[in-house]
Amino acid sequence: MVAFDETLEYIELIQRARTPEDVCRALIDVTSRYGLTALLAGTVPGQGTPGEEQRGHVLLCDWPQDWLQRYVERNYVDHDPLVKYMRANPSQTTWSDAAARIDLDRSAREVFCDAGAYKLNDGFAFPLITLEGEVVMVSLGGEHVELDEHAIGVISLASTYAIGRAIQLSSEHQTIEHRPELTPRETECMRWAAAGKSEWEISQILGISEHTSEKHLLNAKSKLGAANRVQAIAEAIRHGYIS
Repeated sequence: MVAFDETLEYIELIQRARTPEDVCRALIDVTSRYGLTALLAGTVPGQGTPGEEQRGHVLLCDWPQDWLQRYVERNYVDHDPLVKYMRANPSQTTWSDAAARIDLDRSAREVFCDAGAYKLNDGFAFPLITLEGEVVMVSLGGEHVELDEHAIGVISLASTYAIGRAIQLSSEHQTIEHRPELTPRETECMRWAAAGKSEWEISQILGISEHTSEKHLLNAKSKLGAANRVQAIAEAIRHGYIS
């Protein structure tokens, strides 16, 4: 997994943010170390959604404003290879890999060509599932992108935490968030999972069966409202179970 102490430092910066805009800037400070200098995160609009309605799907945005305006005015969301890829196969991918797996027509090639004109030559994207079951696409781009397994781990966890923080800030005036109650054993398992340990390794560390460690992790993930391990770790950090 990632160098966890390093990632926790990034997450602390995001936690100190007091507005979604601050969250966005804090996350870009992290991802720009890997050449990812622009961010757009939001739910994917349906085919044919009017431009003004598309803006309502955005959760976080630090896209070049001229590019964002052009993207909306030209309705690029209906032709973007990355959006097509996410609709068909919601999983993490680089922009270039997504384009390679999609049959690019003229409109799709135009989207990529125009993005390059705004110094967005490649990027990294992945989906998140909210507590309401909506799919949020996180897309980060830049001119000179340098990604390896370590970078992807840092970016995925920091971005997942940032989206949760942005949603929390957006809804703070509406409700008081309930803190899920993890048992001591579930908390232990989550902490070791955050350190990159597998279910089997956790079972050996804690002196329990692999099945039991898996069960504790599944219970924790369910209580935290997470769709996968990275999201569960981010939520456990946000709720103070991992520090």
